Amino acid sequence: MTSAFPGLDLLTTAVVLLDDSLKTVYLNPAAETLFELSQRNVGAQPFAELFADGREFGEKLLQALADTRGFVDPDLTLTRMAHEPLHLNCVVTPVESREAALLLEFRHIEQQLRIEREAQRLNQHEANRELIRNLVHEIKNPLGGIRGSAQLLERELDRSDQREYTQVIIKEADRLQILMDRLLTPHRRPHVGPVNIHEVCERVRALILAEFPEGIRIRRDYDTSLPELQGDREQLIQAVLNVVRNAAQAMNGRGVIELRTRVARQVTLAKTSHKLALELQVVDNGPGIPAAIRDRIFYPLVSGREGGTGLGLTLAQTFIQHHQGVIEVESQPGRTCFCITLPLQ
Repeated sequence: MTSAFPGLDLLTTAVVLLDDSLKTVYLNPAAETLFELSQRNVGAQPFAELFADGREFGEKLLQALADTRGFVDPDLTLTRMAHEPLHLNCVVTPVESREAALLLEFRHIEQQLRIEREAQRLNQHEANRELIRNLVHEIKNPLGGIRGSAQLLERELDRSDQREYTQVIIKEADRLQILMDRLLTPHRRPHVGPVNIHEVCERVRALILAEFPEGIRIRRDYDTSLPELQGDREQLIQAVLNVVRNAAQAMNGRGVIELRTRVARQVTLAKTSHKLALELQVVDNGPGIPAAIRDRIFYPLVSGREGGTGLGLTLAQTFIQHHQGVIEVESQPGRTCFCITLPLQ
């Protein structure tokens, strides 16, 4: 069957082909993952009968077959025995083939929403970066003039107590200059090589425990079977460090952070499908992200902490995007989870 439909194996959309008796003749890898089925164990049952609540869906398939007309079900729920219900968008299309009569396309609604959120986030990130670049260039020129004028004024002042004021101006101008430079970075693209994500996690763990030696505990839940990924080790360390440090600071240096790694299958990242990806979750038991900034937490200069620059998570997102990955967050009081997903070659 795969020779007749070679492109279906590569789709991230789950695809099922049914014959004229509505039995399964083909599932692509995305469908096998979605339904936790394989071609070998679907048996001779009609496809809809594999699900406890599939009767109504089976009747719709019979009608589509009889009328030779497809249909769309944007809110289909299918439940296999001893499994969680799946909430799906389903498109059914008649096909002209000796092997198949109907082609069924399934997309997990949550996955669809995730892809849409990622696209929106990428567009917003680029718009923010362009705005910041323009703003920084507008600020740097008068900032240099303020600093230079303060230096000239300092030379004309005889009293040391008056020169203290010019020193304040100069130091604050330097501080703003450093902030502007950080807003413009990073420009360097990744220096790609093999990276073990657990070595990255262990480096970050050591740094955080040294920075917060008293109140922070870090648990590890690693999938040691994960292969190496191709990436820039230093950028990944910095990205993960920023996320973990953000968690530690949000808890005022007291709480539990968990680093958890898992493999993800059939995911779409940066509009590209990947058979395998790596998931790194950073979970803390802190107060959660304030609702007022939850949707803007990765924007530059947005911080939920007094005195924060609002650049750590922005920088982390930039580094992850350099690796064709994505970073997402779910937060409520008592549990915040940052999930970094990176493609595995």
